[in-house]
Amino acid sequence: MSRTRNPGRVAGLLYLMIVLIGPLRLLYIPNKLFVEGDAAATVSNIAAHEWLFRCGIVSNLVGAVLWIYLILAIYRLFEGVDRNLAVQVAILGGVIPSTLFFVTSVFDLGALTVARGADFLSVFTKPQQDALAVLLLHLLDHQNTAASVLWGVWLIPLALLVYRSRFLPRFLGVWLFIDGLAYVNLSMIGILFPKYHGMVFRYSQPAFFGEIALLLWLLIKGAKPPALET
Repeated sequence: MSRTRNPGRVAGLLYLMIVLIGPLRLLYIPNKLFVEGDAAATVSNIAAHEWLFRCGIVSNLVGAVLWIYLILAIYRLFEGVDRNLAVQVAILGGVIPSTLFFVTSVFDLGALTVARGADFLSVFTKPQQDALAVLLLHLLDHQNTAASVLWGVWLIPLALLVYRSRFLPRFLGVWLFIDGLAYVNLSMIGILFPKYHGMVFRYSQPAFFGEIALLLWLLIKGAKPPALET
């Protein structure tokens, strides 16, 4: 397969870019700046590392844009397999999640506004302002818990497309299907039994690597679907 005419590698490269920038806001910033149970320390860290926090917001926005292009690339890759399933992937995995990325950035900007001590917040005491900032950060966490349903549901039609295609191995389709179910389960556990959310997340890691497996396959091997009939 030619590198310049391999749409699978285009999707794989976009996927890799998202994976590389995503951990900044999802993992690094919370671990470095957020102090569990201490709103004042969390707000103080955000104010002291404002540019790092802003970079996390930017990474979220860039990831949202890249995600749209990734889903378009996936749609083009699989529309010849089953256009109906490909449309489901585009809507469930592209339009809705990308919109949520932008919403989460608004929560972060709100928390940053509080951390910087905006004048209109002077009617609140400092502890109240700190609590408000942390509430906005927790809203982002709650949104991610709820949105895990989408992270799972979009993988199910994608799994079927991979399984039915003749240009990707079927084991990737099976793995992605399990991955999708794991995300849906994680969301339900996070809502119904939140104290078990962390434990379920840890035990679900092998399932979540389904997307990484697809990424690596597309990036290294690529995928070139047959030409559509006209």
